[in-house]
Parts: sequence; C-alpha cells; structure tokens
Amino acid sequence: MWAKDICGSSSAAGLVFLALGLPIVFSPLVGTLADRFERRRLLVAGNALSAGSALLLLLVAGPGDLWLIYAVAFSYGLLGILNGAAQSGLVRDMLDDEHLDSANGMLSTIDQGLRIFTPLLGAALYTVWGGDALALGVAGVLLLTALLLLTVSVQESAPEAASERGGFWHENSAGFRHLVRIPLLWRMVLVTATALGVIGMFDSALFELIDKGLGLEPAFFGVLMSLQGAGSILGGLTAATLMRRAGPGRAVGLGLALVALAAFAAASDLVPLVAGPGLLLAFVIPALFLAGVGVPWIFVALVTTRQRMTPARLQGRAAAATNLVLNVPQLASIAAGALLVAVVDYRWLMLVAGTVVAACALAMLRRGHPGAVPGPGVPDTAAAAAGEERQRPR
Repeated sequence: MWAKDICGSSSAAGLVFLALGLPIVFSPLVGTLADRFERRRLLVAGNALSAGSALLLLLVAGPGDLWLIYAVAFSYGLLGILNGAAQSGLVRDMLDDEHLDSANGMLSTIDQGLRIFTPLLGAALYTVWGGDALALGVAGVLLLTALLLLTVSVQESAPEAASERGGFWHENSAGFRHLVRIPLLWRMVLVTATALGVIGMFDSALFELIDKGLGLEPAFFGVLMSLQGAGSILGGLTAATLMRRAGPGRAVGLGLALVALAAFAAASDLVPLVAGPGLLLAFVIPALFLAGVGVPWIFVALVTTRQRMTPARLQGRAAAATNLVLNVPQLASIAAGALLVAVVDYRWLMLVAGTVVAACALAMLRRGHPGAVPGPGVPDTAAAAAGEERQRPR
C-alpha cells in the first residue's frame, strides 16, 4: 500500500513481495547459523535488529526513498527464515516426541489466526495515522518478541564441534543431504514442492474468478482469504489428531486433496450445469474453507516428521533446506500465474493446477501409512543412519 501510494505504480508495490521472497536463497547459510550458535539468543538478536531496521521506514518521505521500503521488506523476509530455522531446533529441544505434533498444530493455529487479524491492523494503522505509525507498530511488536524470547527457559542441544563441521559446502549442504537420506521425509518434501509449483497460480486466478466468474469487486479477495484463514485455524487444531490416526504421509495426502478440491471448485463453471455466479459461489466458499483446513494438515505433518527424524544439531539446516525446496517452486508459480492469467482462461489454469495437486495427494495417500515416523522411545533413524547418537540434554 505504501509503495503504491508514493509511486502510483502497481509494479513498485509488487516488488515489495519480491523483496520479501528473495532472502529464501540465503536459507542454507541461515540454517547453518541456527545450528552453530545458541538459537534463543540468535532469535532475540534477530528480532531486535529487525525492529531497528523497521525504524528506517520513518525516513521514507517520497519516491526517492522507496529503496528503504524494499530494504526493510528484505530484512523482514530474512528474519522469517531465521525464525523458522531456529524455532524448529528450539521446539525440538523443549518437547518430547509425543508432544511435537500438538505443539506444531497449535503454532499453526496461532499463525493463521494472526494472519486474519494483523493485515487489518496494519492497514488501519497506515490508513489512519500514516506510514510512521506503521513503522513504529512493526518495530514495537518485533522488540516485544525479542523481550518475550528472553523469558523462555530451554536447555539447548550442543552444536557441532568445529572439528566435525567439514568445509563450507559440506556444512551448508548438510540439511539437503539429510532430507535425501530419509525416504519418507524426502518424498513428503518433493510431493509438497511439486504441488506448490502450481498452487502459486491460485492468487492471480482467484482475482480473475472474483472479477469474471463471480462479478464482484477485487475487495472480495479479502473475504475469501479470511474464509480460508478460518479454515486454517480449524486445520491447525485437528492436525495432530489426524497425524496420529492416519500417519504423516496420509495427513499430507488428505491436506493436498482438499487444496485440489478448491482448484476444481474454482474451475467448476466449465460445466454448463454450474454456470452462473450464485451457484459458482456456493461451490467456491466451502471449497476454500476446506482448503484452509488442509494447509495446516500438510505442513504440521511435514514439520513434525522432519523434527522427529532429524538429529538436534541438524534441525536448523534441515528446516532451511526444506523451506528452500518448497518456496522456490511456489515463487516461480506465482510469477508464472501472473503472466499466464493474462492469456489463458483462469478456469483452465485451475483445472490443470487441481489435477497436479490431486495427483500429488494420490501419491501420498497410496504410499503414506500410519506409524511411518518414529514415536516416543523409538530409535531416531536419521541419527542411526549417520552413525551418531542424538544429543538432547534435559
């Protein structure tokens, strides 16, 4: 909104999202950082530094200062990667195996709940009091996060000794090598990455659906996203139960199946019987809610499996490697969707995307099975494969 206002350019506004996404290329380095140093202190420092960078927005006065908005967005994207990598290791150190799925489900619920509330708060701050109020609000929340992290009590696992790290490439590629060594985990990551390679087209296609299919104003996009967010809250609350009953592989498959259903619903007016905005909306609303339910099922199962099957000293690098493998296809599909929607009917794009995601769901449902992840008291297969003993002090 800020970039659009001071430049009058939608391209300038779109580049903010690019700046947020670009830090993903530094994931391996950030993951190594999270495994080499004390993670809690790293998170405190990262959030405090990002609070300081947010205050740079107070200097934005016109189009010539647009680069400051991009710089702060880049910093914020980098903090997101650090938070993901370090948090994975902290949660693993704080909790036993049987509590990881519930904890990740609750974290997902909180995250999705905030995604409904905070964009509205940010927009209100900017609209009523301007960019300075937004800058101070963001900085304040980040500083509060750093202060709250100081109160967290955790006995962290010991990092690798310097003699065990190997060379630069060996150390920074350890997360990828670990993912590949665990068949179930690697399959979950690859299948999800393949699905995300078409899911990124949804945003552009949804705007077309709202405009051409439903005949509504673009602001209705916010309504649909809130609906999906509400579904994601339910998904976060039910993810642990689903994992325990169906197994992590099937949980991913069922989540992907619900996302595929949403894509097919968006394309449903290709069928003459569904023609008309009213009937199309009746398909889209429940389907998007169910897609919201499915997203946490996918990621809670994947994250929990990765945490359980990864030695403590590799948590940060495994998390960062996973984020890189998942986010690159999604960013590419977002760009592809923005281009394709201008020349291809959005309904055909959604039909193709739904078919790909449904195939991914089927691949996990056919091969996923309960009990695929070691539970409490079961030896850590990742550590055994590496010939190492997990170090998890209490």
